[in-house]
Parts: sequence; structure tokens; C-alpha cells
Amino acid sequence: MRLALREAARAAEAGEVPAGCVIVARPADPLAPPAAAHILARAHNQTELLKDPTAHAEMIAITQAAAAVRDWRLTDAILYVTKEPCPMCAGAIVLARIPLVVFGVPDPKRGGAVSVFNILAHPNLNHRPAIVSGVLEAECREILQVFFRERRGGNVIGQ
Repeated sequence: MRLALREAARAAEAGEVPAGCVIVARPADPLAPPAAAHILARAHNQTELLKDPTAHAEMIAITQAAAAVRDWRLTDAILYVTKEPCPMCAGAIVLARIPLVVFGVPDPKRGGAVSVFNILAHPNLNHRPAIVSGVLEAECREILQVFFRERRGGNVIGQ
């Protein structure tokens, strides 16, 4: 998740909503240390740069990871993302067959993974990844809050 946070920082520096994503190959040994993970992809939001509403960190990372493994099925991958995936990204996660999604902060307004639409656990879908939420949540929330506070000129809604 720390690598995903670095990607989120890159997004913020570029004026993008600071979301970062890293996809790693799931280690064969479940007891392997995190440092042993092989990184398949890393990305950050680029919607403004590319003028593309689909250029979310997860979408870019999924495309990179599929190219790295030469298959659209990412059945041996773990996706780490700083903010809960939106409905579009959650749909792509399901289609890519990613078995584990780890995210930092929930998105109670637009969350497609669990908060609003619960796409990743929808019983009618044939693939439902495991979800771990709240990983480095404070750090993931902070980068978003600082970004939007600066966007609003330092004014915080409700204060």
C-alpha cells in the first residue's frame, strides 16, 4: 500500500485526484514477506492529463498487469489501491478476475467496491474477490483531504 500511496502522491503533484494503485503477483508461498512480491503494475489517476474519464489508477494498472502476464485474467494478482474503487473500476476488477482487492479509504459517495454499490460482492456475478479495507487508511485519507483542501483554497466544508 505504501507504493500505491507514492503513486497517489504523483497524481496529486500532477493536479490529479490522488489515487494510486499497485498490482502484484500473488506469492506462491503465503508466508512470503511483502518485499518478495513481484510488481506487475503501478499507476495513478491521469484523467486530466489524458482527458480520459476512464484513466483511473486501477484501470491503467489493470491494463499494465494484463500486458505483463500476457492474459486478461489476473487470477494470481493482488490489487492495492489507496481509495475504494468506483463502479467502473470495480467492474474491471471483476472482469479481470482479480482474487484480492486491498484498499485504504472507503468512498461513501461513489464507492463501487462495497460502500455504495457493493459490486465486488454482488451475488449475481461469477467472480467475487476477497476485500481487505482500511489498510493505511489514515494516510490514504490524509492525501485526499489535503488535495481537496488545497483545491478549495484552504476552506474546509463545515468549518
